[in-house]
Amino acid sequence: MKEKEKGNFVKRLFRNKKRLVILATVLIAGFLIWRFIASRKSGKVETAEVKRGTVSEELILSGQINADEYVALTFPASGQIAWVGVKEGDKVKKGQALTKLDTVTLNTVFQQARATLRAAEATVQNIHDQVKDHSGDETYVQKDTRTTAEAAKDRAYEAYIAAEYNLRNSTLASPFSGIVTLVAHPFPGVNVLATETQVEIINPETIYFDVAADQSEVTSLKIGQKVNIVLDSYPEEEIKGEVIFISYTPKPGEAGTVYKIRVKFLDFDNNFEKFRLAMGGDAKFILNEKESVLYLPSKFVNSDTDGKYVNKGKAGNKVYITVGLEGEDLVEVSGENIKEGDIVYD
Repeated sequence: MKEKEKGNFVKRLFRNKKRLVILATVLIAGFLIWRFIASRKSGKVETAEVKRGTVSEELILSGQINADEYVALTFPASGQIAWVGVKEGDKVKKGQALTKLDTVTLNTVFQQARATLRAAEATVQNIHDQVKDHSGDETYVQKDTRTTAEAAKDRAYEAYIAAEYNLRNSTLASPFSGIVTLVAHPFPGVNVLATETQVEIINPETIYFDVAADQSEVTSLKIGQKVNIVLDSYPEEEIKGEVIFISYTPKPGEAGTVYKIRVKFLDFDNNFEKFRLAMGGDAKFILNEKESVLYLPSKFVNSDTDGKYVNKGKAGNKVYITVGLEGEDLVEVSGENIKEGDIVYD
């Protein structure tokens, strides 16, 4: 009897737990539905006003600032810096001396190379005198002696030219007028390598925005086309530009077929100090533009099987319209049921 009562108790307990689970599930589902309905009622509906203005169709390409006149100067030979005549930020003129190597060692190497060349020339003249009467019957020994002397003279001449070049270019001079952006060693007494950049100079007036367009995009561009440039460093500022060059040949070293596009800055106002080489950003090329047309943000224009429409005056009130030029954010709208000042709903 006790076993039977125990079994009945377990069955009742199991049924009660099952009912509690079902009840909890129903309550949770009801709560979620209530939250959903409440959020829909309290949510704000976005609206926009039909305005009149300019709508532009744009092609956006990424690029960076580059310059025609930019150079990183190095010495042709290693040595010790003897003099530095500029500092970073200085304005320099074309041909102005910037920094110089100590020339004691360079001059010694040059004098040694000149002496070696003179000795080699004398040796060649001596050998030529010895074989001048044997042009028709020169032996292999005579030919070997003459050729060896001539080759030694050639090597001495090349060494002389290199030593003279290193001595003559021991002073770095600016190849154009501009601004010094780097002085690697601003004081003398430092030993430097021939491969080490010593001074960098840029002419800010020659900077431009460098863009690459692929073969499907370049066909939409042309010389003189208007461009709006937004740099990543100044996202709130739009700079006017103009296309001044479109390459006929693809850029080498690229994964795909892309062409170099050069955009000239039009409204820099000589404020070059805020812009830096290699600053990146976006160039918005104006492909098509209409002025004094009705427009809306593109997100408010919907479509169905009957065409394009907006919710005019209230949500759900469909009014079919005609769509014209479509830009990145704005779209041209027209039709007898839409006018300037109308309010549309998302």
